[in-house]
Amino acid sequence: MNIGAAARASGLSAKMIRHYESIGLLPAGVRADNGYRRYTARDLDTLRFVRHARELGFPLETIRDLLSLWQDQQRSSADVKRLALEQVAELDRRIADLTRMRDAIAALALRCHGDARPECPILNELQAPGHERKGCSH
Repeated sequence: MNIGAAARASGLSAKMIRHYESIGLLPAGVRADNGYRRYTARDLDTLRFVRHARELGFPLETIRDLLSLWQDQQRSSADVKRLALEQVAELDRRIADLTRMRDAIAALALRCHGDARPECPILNELQAPGHERKGCSH
């Protein structure tokens, strides 16, 4: 199938498919006489794998490792589990950072009267250069 059909079947855009080819996540494949890339069922499986891994937030380098393990029938499931648990830890770090940011903004919003007066503790806090913001990791 051509790239448009592969895009529809995989749920990815043609641009993303080309990108994944350019960085080696999708192997260079057979070209038709007209020069267009032909996508196989295996290519579609790979594209769906990559799409799902991206939806779960895996970085491209980890996806590369996961693809390698997926294609290796002699793999150890412990290697796959290690990568998954590393991703869980990274997501936990990001959730903690987002929670701190959310709490800092919520605290600022509580200090703001939200009325017609021009005084605004939110803007005052944001304009304070170099001021250490409590509860924010930045």
